[in-house]
Amino acid sequence: MQQDPDQFDVIVVGAGAGGMTAAAVAAAEGLRVLVLEKAAVVGGTSAISGGMVWIPDNPKMAAGGRTDSRAGAEAYLAATVPGDPGDALRTAFLDHANAAIAYLEANTSVRLQPVETYPDYYPDLPGATLGGRVLEPVPFDGRALGAQFGLLRKPLPEFMLFGGMMVHRSDIPHFRRAARSPRSALRVARLLLRYGRERCFLDRGATLCLGNALVARLLHSLQQRRVELRLGSAAGSGASEVVPSGLVPSGLVPSGLVASGLVIEDGVAVGVTVAGRTLRARHGIVLATGGFSHDPALRARLLPAKAGMVSAASPDNTGDGIRFGLAAGGQLGEGEAGNAFWAPVSCFRRADGSDGVFPHTVTDRAKPGMIAVNQAGMRFANEAVSYHAFVQAMFRADNVSPSIPAYLICDRKALWTYGLGAVKPFTLSLRQPIKSDYLVRAASIAALAAQLGINPEALTGTVASYNQDAATGQDRAFGRGGDAYQRHLGDSDHAPNPCVAPIVTPPFYAVTLRPGDLGTSAGLVTDGAARVLGADGAPIGHLYACGNDMNSLMRGAYPGPGITLGPALTFGYLAARTIAAGG
Repeated sequence: MQQDPDQFDVIVVGAGAGGMTAAAVAAAEGLRVLVLEKAAVVGGTSAISGGMVWIPDNPKMAAGGRTDSRAGAEAYLAATVPGDPGDALRTAFLDHANAAIAYLEANTSVRLQPVETYPDYYPDLPGATLGGRVLEPVPFDGRALGAQFGLLRKPLPEFMLFGGMMVHRSDIPHFRRAARSPRSALRVARLLLRYGRERCFLDRGATLCLGNALVARLLHSLQQRRVELRLGSAAGSGASEVVPSGLVPSGLVPSGLVASGLVIEDGVAVGVTVAGRTLRARHGIVLATGGFSHDPALRARLLPAKAGMVSAASPDNTGDGIRFGLAAGGQLGEGEAGNAFWAPVSCFRRADGSDGVFPHTVTDRAKPGMIAVNQAGMRFANEAVSYHAFVQAMFRADNVSPSIPAYLICDRKALWTYGLGAVKPFTLSLRQPIKSDYLVRAASIAALAAQLGINPEALTGTVASYNQDAATGQDRAFGRGGDAYQRHLGDSDHAPNPCVAPIVTPPFYAVTLRPGDLGTSAGLVTDGAARVLGADGAPIGHLYACGNDMNSLMRGAYPGPGITLGPALTFGYLAARTIAAGG
């Protein structure tokens, strides 16, 4: 019997990791599911992320010899996240995170593996662990998606090699050591050979890792469960085409706009309006559009003015789901520690003319031979702390002395070995980044200061003071390399301190750092089942939210890697299971 093309059991608005999880679980529960995504590709910010999933006390930890406990996770969250330790969202996350992962691995293509060594961001606080809480997606062969491989949002070009090769976190040291280690050279040769074979047939490598692998696995799950997926088309190209490869045929979707609002009847969410056409959901609607990183009004209302409009999140994250939920009677929550997940970023123009935003998360700041200075030429923070904590330090420092923007500086040796922002390691020609004014180069520290508009004596003195300590692996000013997380981000091949080395080899380089966000944390207030709550504290019928459309249980804090994706998957799962159980 032919199904009504406008009638579904569940409609999910947004095709990032949270929304796709909700869709995959709902489909696995036997429900007919539609996913609406206004972009022409799926994945959102998740697809360009590191793909880390924070799941405390997970059973996979034992494989790496790590131990954890519910009590330890509770203690760590109590030490790092403001608010009531008995908060409904925190409790629901700790209660159900492991069940969510087990369900996904049993019923979908999602596969995760433990990262044995990846410390929580505050490893000296009660309950912290040095690894194992973080799960990462098992690499995935994108060719399994068939024609739908092209629907997957590509990673940032700056995080790929040779125009399309993804590099797994564990392989980065092999590329650094390839010239001096036969084992590493062989590993790199094999990776390059595999990439070459893949590029014979595709426009990029098919061996996916990080967030791209997670999203690809979720897309494959939707494909296997015959979930209908409707995407917006690229700007100016008219209506989108029906998604291929076995999905239930869909109608046409107008360019750039999938959903314009919710349909509420008698206090119950019953449908989504698309270009004047109502698509109805019998049992539930899940809002998962990725937060408001690129919405000027919500940024002005909820984020510090000093943050401006710079974001490393998907440009499609414009607060649609939050606005839909508010119009339906939902409430906007805020975090005691802030409303965004921060990272220092540098902005640049690519060779093809497109604008780029590079998030300085783990690739450079903590590496030996790099320091950050403000406009007075002074260091203002420990460069090796988490990206979120570093931006918080920028905000604080700017209240005392202009520190927004700031500058990340290094010498030729550090640039060659680790790269600097969008400039990759081992880059032979620096012509383009220098010509575009992204990378500043000078023969001396004083000359570099002059180009940056900094007092040369001040910057020269700062570097000299840092170098004096760095010669013996110390940083008396900020204690860089002083805990397990900082040392993890440094260079394990550099001794005695993996985060500290003198800046002495000319020429010298700098990029400009600004506060940016990786996503927003303020969102719709929900209960522990991901149901959107109205002003009276009661659930709005059949309306759910997950991912960054949900007010984060982290309350604006950032205690460890994967604390956005861990809850996104968990509450996407909870929303779908609640819907399947009758709401």
